[in-house]
Amino acid sequence: MSEVALFKGGVPAHLRDLEDDLTGSLAGGSLGMRRISIKGNVFREMIGNKEYRVSEDRAMGVVIIKAAPKNYRTYFEGSYVEGQNASPHCWSTNEQTPAPEVPEDQRQATKCMDCPQNVKGSGPGESRACRFKRHIAVLLEGEVEKREVYQVILPATSVFGDGEKGKLPLQAYARHLQAHGTPIAGVITEMRFDTSVPTPKLTFKPVRPVSEDELAIVREMRNSPEAEEAIKLVVPPPKPAAELFEQKPAKKAEKAEKAEKIEEPKKVASKKTAPADASLENLVANWDDE
Repeated sequence: MSEVALFKGGVPAHLRDLEDDLTGSLAGGSLGMRRISIKGNVFREMIGNKEYRVSEDRAMGVVIIKAAPKNYRTYFEGSYVEGQNASPHCWSTNEQTPAPEVPEDQRQATKCMDCPQNVKGSGPGESRACRFKRHIAVLLEGEVEKREVYQVILPATSVFGDGEKGKLPLQAYARHLQAHGTPIAGVITEMRFDTSVPTPKLTFKPVRPVSEDELAIVREMRNSPEAEEAIKLVVPPPKPAAELFEQKPAKKAEKAEKAEKIEEPKKVASKKTAPADASLENLVANWDDE
């Protein structure tokens, strides 16, 4: 059997419930969350921070199986640096107040509505420094049977607004489906880039109802751990630069101290054992450094 034939169609049904700690341990742990990045107006399928598939199409079909109950708000202090895994200075998970985990000295206001970072013009141009976003969990059209849940993080422009027929932001799209008595998890949704704007913005429209087989998988996956994880706001802990740089001199001092200890055996009468001891100490020191 070829590799293409092996992976086509996902894992066979009789293997899906097989507990598998072995593969994960051999792979060195989890690969990370699956997500779809819309950076650069391109659909990029990611696992963790690794890009593994890029779509040249302007549209992508998905089934939206879960969404965060509320829009998240995040405020980053200073300028954005490409590739930097920075933590927000202040954030909210309920659109109303800073999250309980936000340190007191980082909170910009008691209520989001009174926050100076929520004022038009507080960000670049006429934007707001504190930005909205919505996390959704999706399955890919044509690959629903694989049961692979992807996270999509939507900027405010993809969530709010009126849009137009066939090109609706998420909130207007959900209202459109609701008016027709159609559950959003019951249709294949087309996510399409709005190429009339410079920054990534998605619009949504229904394509077709999901099949009975697809619906069974949607029901199974909508409350899965993968779907729950995809809609969470995960704030990476800050990495104090001072701590990182302070450790280096300590290591140098430690090496110098070990080097002094290595010199001592040279004074011993038996010179044959000194190099062996020195090599052993160097080996241990190298392990410590690693």
